[in-house]
Amino acid sequence: MNTHDRYRFTCTLSFGDIYGQIIIWLIVIFASLAAALSLMNSPLYAFLTIGLILVVSLPFLLFAFVTTLLNHIEFAVVPPEEEKNSVSSTAAPQVAVS
Repeated sequence: MNTHDRYRFTCTLSFGDIYGQIIIWLIVIFASLAAALSLMNSPLYAFLTIGLILVVSLPFLLFAFVTTLLNHIEFAVVPPEEEKNSVSSTAAPQVAVS
């Protein structure tokens, strides 16, 4: 059993995969700002409202983004013939000195 296989790391995440999450995050930010503006008579309540909305929503949004990112990571075994080609192409060229 060969335990020295080489693996190719590929991230297939595209902007379309996280576009909806960005829109939701912008809605949360604007909702917290709107709530703060409605409470501007008491700046302390306005600040606490922004903090509460962001602190409650941030873990859920980060969890959604990280799971999306991890679901788009692929590992593939590099075939031996391709491995030899990539090793020889990345090695320093041999120069003959006469």
